[in-house]
Amino acid sequence: MPRLAANLTMLFTTEPVLERASRVRAAGFRGIEILFPYEWPASDLKAWIHEAGVELVLINAPPGDWNSGERGLAAQPGREADFRSAFSSALDYAAELACPRIHVMAGLRSGERDACDSCFVDNLRHAADKANRFDIDVLIEPLNDRDVPGYHLSRLDHAKQIIAKVARDNVGLQFDFYHTRIMEGDVEAAYGEYRPLIRHTQIAGLPGRHEPDGGDVDGPAVLRMLDADGYAGWVGCEYRPRTTFESGLGWLADFGIAAPSDGPAT
Repeated sequence: MPRLAANLTMLFTTEPVLERASRVRAAGFRGIEILFPYEWPASDLKAWIHEAGVELVLINAPPGDWNSGERGLAAQPGREADFRSAFSSALDYAAELACPRIHVMAGLRSGERDACDSCFVDNLRHAADKANRFDIDVLIEPLNDRDVPGYHLSRLDHAKQIIAKVARDNVGLQFDFYHTRIMEGDVEAAYGEYRPLIRHTQIAGLPGRHEPDGGDVDGPAVLRMLDADGYAGWVGCEYRPRTTFESGLGWLADFGIAAPSDGPAT
């Protein structure tokens, strides 16, 4: 079956990172994602991850000032220096933590589409060339325009165009079934069409971005599709539990993921 990574940022909100990682390991996960690990020293994270016995498979580059509404810098003309400084930090963390993927967020559109695209392509080439020395992939991900209105990259065909213009072997697509269901409709058809570009996948339920146990995103069906396709990458479980992390794992029961006991409320 596909390898499953628990997104520590989305699945938990209050527990220390080590406790989060230990709980997902106890539940049967072997991989983790952390959206923005920069509040912890990389050396501490490395020790925590090693102690928990999990693999860090994805981080995001710093997105700018998140609290003031910034959602990335890569497609922001005039912010090139800010982006490159942020990506340098991400690369330092990824290299220290042996994380093979960095998601680079485009940001909200701040000018004409062509100017934002040109900036995006230039910044991605810079990032890819820097990351290539460490055998790290640089990923871009379309985000739906309901949750992130005004985001520069919201459709898969746009992502495909950007990746083609960047023309670097270590730049690829982060395919999120939740965002895709909202923007594209048929997730199976979209996955098939863009499969050659996909380096990482993520999943969440719709509506609510809770467990993908029904509704418009059928998590078990998605995992069976990926398994049948021979997908060998990771599937990031990037959702918000309705109650607790452990009590919401029923959707994975058929895939050998089940917590031994319920944990503290998330």
